[in-house]
Amino acid sequence: MPRTLSAARVRVAPEHEPEWLAVVARLAALLEGRGQHLWVFRAERDPGHWLEFSESGDRADHRSVAERTVEELTLEARLRELAAYERDASALWTEVPLPKER
Repeated sequence: MPRTLSAARVRVAPEHEPEWLAVVARLAALLEGRGQHLWVFRAERDPGHWLEFSESGDRADHRSVAERTVEELTLEARLRELAAYERDASALWTEVPLPKER
């Protein structure tokens, strides 16, 4: 199965940043236990603007579509209380294998 990725643009107010990062870290640890990855990147020119990437080995396991534990659902809800996510935050991107060079 091809890997699946989501990329969310996120706005985090400075006063919420420490807690938001802590919640992201906790969720990332839970996801890693299932072979998934979660990364965040901060915009250099706009410190309140972030990109949040989630990757899974295939679509069915991605955090946007897979069954989640109560703890994961609670963490997801808290993230959305602490930050503003763009509407397409859960849009999924599927890896396309590149043709082999001849």
